[in-house]
Amino acid sequence: MHLDVQDLRNFYYRSALGRAAQASLRARILELWPEAKGQTVVGYGFAAPLLRPYLKEARRVMALMPGPQGVMPWPAKMPNVAVLTEETLWPLETGHVDKLILLHGLETSERASDLLEECWRVLGPGGRALFIVPNRAGLWARRDRTPFGFGRPYSPGQLEAQLRKHQFLPERHVSALYQVPSVRKIWMKSGPAFEKIGRGMPTILAGGAVIVEATKLVYPPKAKTERGRKLRASSVMKPAVKPV
Repeated sequence: MHLDVQDLRNFYYRSALGRAAQASLRARILELWPEAKGQTVVGYGFAAPLLRPYLKEARRVMALMPGPQGVMPWPAKMPNVAVLTEETLWPLETGHVDKLILLHGLETSERASDLLEECWRVLGPGGRALFIVPNRAGLWARRDRTPFGFGRPYSPGQLEAQLRKHQFLPERHVSALYQVPSVRKIWMKSGPAFEKIGRGMPTILAGGAVIVEATKLVYPPKAKTERGRKLRASSVMKPAVKPV
């Protein structure tokens, strides 16, 4: 079940906790992908808050938003690059995406396998994807006041296993959202300290969100190819019986 785009916009752009979550996720992503000069960068779900750093250098940036969620114009005061799309039928050519970011797309999808196949299709050779999902062991997955409290939460191992089934190779994983998911002043003020301390803790225990970076695998054909038979000159068969 996808969340409504209005609820997502209000959380990330109009609430203090949402802006803090946006800052935490964006900082982590910029550590993994500091630049995307001349590349095609695509976000799916509600990845728009994380795509802004790439607007200047990237060759092309697109924010795909699924139909059940709805779409909003983005970015503000700039030419719109947000597109309303079918969940498993994206308006993109095969193999043309260099970097792909999924946020609030995989865990809320009722067709996760088909969605991952579509991700694989649009990525080009050597393409990379970041899958951001709620951490099953984190506090954020237990609070339905944030978008991370909806859908299916994952552990790092569960997400990596799911990706391997769909021809992705998990390269590394990190976590984000270490602060307590509360709007109380005491927790908001201590948020930056929790973010700093949490980065030294194991992923499964610390962050409210799991981020897995994966590359696209292209396997050789599964069908066995028969080797061509070597041809050799055959001698003329001699008659077994002499004619009478």
